[in-house]
Amino acid sequence: MNVASSLTHTIFHTIGQVADDQHLDTYVVGGYVRDLILERPCKDLDFVCVGSGIALATEVAKALGPDKHVNIFKNFGTAQIRYDEYDLEFVGARKESYRSESRKPIVEDGTLEDDQKRRDFTINALAISLNEKSFGELVDPFDGIGDIGRKIIRTPLDPHITFSDDPLRMMRAIRFACQLNFDIEADTFQAIIDQADRIKIVSQERITDELNKIILSPVPSYGFKLLFHAGLLKYFFPELLALHGVEYVGNNAHKDNFFHTLQVLDNVSKVSDDLWLRWAAILHDIAKPATKRYDKVHGWTFHGHEDKGARMTPGIFRRLKLPMNEKMEFVQNLVRLHLRPIPLAKEVTDSAIRRLLFDAGDAIDALMKLCRADITSKNMQKVDKFLKNFDLVEKKMAEVEQKDHIRNFQPPITGDEIMKMFNIPPGRIIGDIKEQIKEAILEGEIRNDREEAMGLLTKIALQKGLTKREIQC
Repeated sequence: MNVASSLTHTIFHTIGQVADDQHLDTYVVGGYVRDLILERPCKDLDFVCVGSGIALATEVAKALGPDKHVNIFKNFGTAQIRYDEYDLEFVGARKESYRSESRKPIVEDGTLEDDQKRRDFTINALAISLNEKSFGELVDPFDGIGDIGRKIIRTPLDPHITFSDDPLRMMRAIRFACQLNFDIEADTFQAIIDQADRIKIVSQERITDELNKIILSPVPSYGFKLLFHAGLLKYFFPELLALHGVEYVGNNAHKDNFFHTLQVLDNVSKVSDDLWLRWAAILHDIAKPATKRYDKVHGWTFHGHEDKGARMTPGIFRRLKLPMNEKMEFVQNLVRLHLRPIPLAKEVTDSAIRRLLFDAGDAIDALMKLCRADITSKNMQKVDKFLKNFDLVEKKMAEVEQKDHIRNFQPPITGDEIMKMFNIPPGRIIGDIKEQIKEAILEGEIRNDREEAMGLLTKIALQKGLTKREIQC
């Protein structure tokens, strides 16, 4: 098979010419070739030569112009060049062997065949020649083209060896299946089940990187179901696994919160590609196992799971090596607030709307997406009723925000101003006064307006024994 007509960018001919000058057999390999066949965009180009990849990259940079810089990684035998919108990576063909207790391979120079054998999956073991004599010829020793046509993830060699050598490949198999909507070939999936415990030797950072790619896929529930059935999830995300299962008391059962969570995640993914909103969907019910109770009158309850879930969020982020910054705080806030709009869907009051806008701030739109996604009942009339009520809530939010400007609320009078007005030092009284003004605004007693706040401040001052003479305004 020759795909020369598909290699339209001049970079391929440039590299091929340099490779011929250096007498190096050179190929574009891996993900770019796979995506070329699948007609998917790809900006990461990997090149393998039978020889020194660093030497080839150095000469390619000269051919591309004097301003091209080569990043060399001698320990890995690789080099990188940034060219237009592409990232070019060069490496010499290698063969690898592993010790069972280590993820660090023993690396030696090898042939193209050796290099293709060490690839994770057949669809990533494709290579296209760039040398003039064979430009565009596809080298496909493991029928990767056939597997693309069959929509199958399969390893080039014995999958038990492939996954034992690098257990992260188990996560990658699931990630590619999820991203491409492929199936994992039966023997390959069985090998993942058999080798699942070896994921323990992989760093959490690498696991989480693959997990985030699964979460960002079009239908992330598919990836989580594969992680669940493969037995991988328990090793790095036991809190999510704990949601699985249904408990009965007599004929009373609660829903399976694991599959409910995955449905919420898919629902969010239909309306947003925000990774952190998707994480909020994953964690919104994470504390239900810890708060589950059975009440003879009300049945199964999960009182306080939103607050406990918010308290659990930092620990989960820390263990999974997710960022402990405003991203975590965003997720934590959505977990804490995800039940708040539900009663508003039944009875909308200005005061409750103001308080929700105040607590959610800029996250209010994301919160409403999460709340809509959380309606997963099989009773479509019930779902439709809730969604229509949420339409009314959002309409009311817009009206209240336009009038009262509560979103990202800033006090109309600052603490410094209060201290100067009353000639008093910092202390609890300042916070008390500011809190009274804020509460009055949220309750609708005054507008979010400086003049009205000043009028209320005068009344509060008299109540607290601060006379008119002390007020310097």
